[in-house]
Amino acid sequence: MKHNDQNPNRRTPCDVIASQIEPFMASLEAAGYAANTLCTKRVALRDFVSWRQRLKCRSAGLDESEVTEFMARACRLGPKRRCLASTALLGFLQHLRRRKVISTRATKPPETAALLLTRRYADFLRNEKGLAELSLRAYLPVVPELLHYLKKRHGITSLRTLDARVLRAFLFKRAQDRSSEYVRLLATSLRSFLRFLHVQGEIRHDLTAAIPTVRRWAQPGVPKKLTSEEVDRVLAAPDRATATGRRDYAILLLLARLGLRSSEVLSLELGDIRWRTGEVLIRGKGSRRDLLPLPRDIGASIARYLRLDRGIRPTQRVFLRTYAPRVPLTGPASIGHIVRRTLAQAGVARPTHIAAHLFRHTLASRMLQQGADLRDISEALRHRAPSTTEIYAKIDMRSLNDVVRPWPAQGGAQ
Repeated sequence: MKHNDQNPNRRTPCDVIASQIEPFMASLEAAGYAANTLCTKRVALRDFVSWRQRLKCRSAGLDESEVTEFMARACRLGPKRRCLASTALLGFLQHLRRRKVISTRATKPPETAALLLTRRYADFLRNEKGLAELSLRAYLPVVPELLHYLKKRHGITSLRTLDARVLRAFLFKRAQDRSSEYVRLLATSLRSFLRFLHVQGEIRHDLTAAIPTVRRWAQPGVPKKLTSEEVDRVLAAPDRATATGRRDYAILLLLARLGLRSSEVLSLELGDIRWRTGEVLIRGKGSRRDLLPLPRDIGASIARYLRLDRGIRPTQRVFLRTYAPRVPLTGPASIGHIVRRTLAQAGVARPTHIAAHLFRHTLASRMLQQGADLRDISEALRHRAPSTTEIYAKIDMRSLNDVVRPWPAQGGAQ
């Protein structure tokens, strides 16, 4: 009798990979993808696995190069669905790596000197200076920009040869046709990086004095604000019959009623809302925590959004994207986009570069009109420095009228 050496119960690497399609699709479904999108992704995954089996790719050494080859030679989907297929396949690779089904790792970028130095500088700012991640985004870009400039324009590969002339040339080159605020931030981040290099022994002398100070007028203008009628129009603009409208309405109420910053809205978590006591914990600047009263209309709007639209997600953040993947909103720009879109829907023309902050200015203006002083406003807006609140003195017409002098007329003041 002839024995068969093959074990029919033994699974090949291709079988193991194929068995992971449905668990991966389940994770996409949980992320909120639509049924049509899921169908396209499932077809692409099954075609890819079948293609590998026809080529007799028996190893588990699957990587991005095979995805690229499949998309170029064997993908049957039309041009409109190819992007979905490519995204699904690359996400499937990450899923397989997390499950340790395949051992191949994605190709990592080379550990360049600029990357290593940027990483060290980030650790310094984070651990030694206590900067938040949003602040790091503003400070870190100066490192690769400076290193690239030094090598390309001056052939400098060693930071020890830095001098004031080269640093000023870099600053003036980058400052061309840029706003004063951009140049000020660039100078600040450059001085911080030079201070780090000196502390770490990368340069012999502290060169921060070589970076000129950028003039910045304190409180240069009158704060822009909305009228009461405009606030009402903006709050009425979101379509609360839709998931997006309900989310946006809750966000706008937090901005308008409590004067929250964009970052404070983004960082709001489920546990921060104290439903029984009617309070909400606000995560402010510099790791500050403030417990504020939760107005009834804000609580009702958030509760409706949570009940109807948010669903159960692995994250604790309150506000999520309304389209898949259902992940938290990221970056203050996402809040600014919501505000600008709503302003346009309401037909309210206001400066768009401070869209979300318009509500803070409006709240301060309304408090002044109702008799509050600057200390009350500073406490309500949770300012760390009193000088931050001084800008609102310019819209305190009641106090300004008390000190205004009559306009000289012909023959002298009357």
